[in-house]
Amino acid sequence: MAEATESAHKAHINDAASRGLPGVMLRPIKVTMMGAGSGFTPRLSNDILSIPGNVGGTLGLVDIDASRLATMHGLIQKLIDQMGLSDKWRVVSSTNRREILPGTDYLTNCIEVSGLACVRHDNDIPKKYGIDQCIGDTIGPGGLFKSLRTIPVFLDVLRDAEQLCPLALVLNYTNPMSMLCLAASRVSTLPLVGLCHSVQGTSALLAKRAGVAVEEMEWDCAGINHLAWFTKLRHGGDDLYPKLMAMAEQDIAGNPVDLEDADDLVRKDMMLHFGAFITESSGHLSEYLPYYRKRADLIERYARSGYHGGSSFYADNWPTWRANADAEREAMVTGEKEIGWERSWEYASWIIEAREKDTPYRIHGNVPNTGGLITNLPSDGIVEVACMIDRNGINPTRYGHLPSQMAGICQSNMAMYELGAQAAVERSVEKAIYALMLDPLTAAVCSPAEIKAMTLELFAAEAEFLPGYK
Repeated sequence: MAEATESAHKAHINDAASRGLPGVMLRPIKVTMMGAGSGFTPRLSNDILSIPGNVGGTLGLVDIDASRLATMHGLIQKLIDQMGLSDKWRVVSSTNRREILPGTDYLTNCIEVSGLACVRHDNDIPKKYGIDQCIGDTIGPGGLFKSLRTIPVFLDVLRDAEQLCPLALVLNYTNPMSMLCLAASRVSTLPLVGLCHSVQGTSALLAKRAGVAVEEMEWDCAGINHLAWFTKLRHGGDDLYPKLMAMAEQDIAGNPVDLEDADDLVRKDMMLHFGAFITESSGHLSEYLPYYRKRADLIERYARSGYHGGSSFYADNWPTWRANADAEREAMVTGEKEIGWERSWEYASWIIEAREKDTPYRIHGNVPNTGGLITNLPSDGIVEVACMIDRNGINPTRYGHLPSQMAGICQSNMAMYELGAQAAVERSVEKAIYALMLDPLTAAVCSPAEIKAMTLELFAAEAEFLPGYK
């Protein structure tokens, strides 16, 4: 999330972190990080160690990259020592997940299958067919193929977890969020929730734009991951949308109210035309829709640099980001760079604290739409709704009827996710082709014959990481 958004929420989170939740944790816990070399691990570990009243436990690290795993083990051990917790916490690590999984209470999934090997294929092959992606890791051709690579591995992890830690609660951070959670809900018996920070980040961003304190804002938010809608946004009984709409109209017209906030155009335009603000940043959001990236003139009008819509932004920058992250961690281990963070707004530690202390706490999580949490979205799909956490784990709350135009946008994505998840579970090339035929942006740009040709070309280029597909 952008720095401005994080700083807007900082005071609220810092206050909550200093207080924590009422009560004490009554037992030591084990949290296992799958894909421990990921960018999430240092901050999530710091958050868990920062839980007030915790009685310690074990942080288990698993990664198939032995070098990155060793660095992360050293970093987390140094963090434990620096926080004065070496008498309460220990860290264990292995490239073999079956050595670490036994006894796990919380299984945090942050895996990335194929590393850097497929980043350019996911971006450049679709670009040949006219599909312009900004991020390309949750929907569209890039998102589908990340799912096809990742879901089979994730399901193998869950099968091992069912055997070795059958009481574990799975906290998934890996994208594509909706397809991973959907596939897991169809195959695994373990309780699972998909976690993102877009609701926290966007609520803080909207409060900042409206000029109100985020903790004083009343809001409802529901939909699907990266396409959840703030259907209520109030402060002191006043609707905040008229002010936000007026500001957005000026920004779209090229007369920005705030130059620092002038680039988030796709979200602002969707708010003006569909009636509510969406959780994902403009560049990524533009990939979920058929409107903004199908022609060069539309890209020029609505897309800006970086996360606001830059073409090939993720593919061009991810290798550098990854290398920089590795170098930064090495510097932390050697003492060239300081370690230590404030507790973040990522949900994992707050879920653990609320569950272990049996103290209700609200998050927004990605869960099965069982019983019609959102009544006009598919009951066998994954939705993002408010969930209460207590000793019983994840307790989703019922939102009800999402405004029909907003539900329609979600449904268009869920149709693609359904076939994408089926394709990954069944390792079906045919269903992968169907998934992209239903993808909103792909369908806006390509004919069915072009979509089939592109999908087969992607399968050929990434064959090493797609075993068993037929």
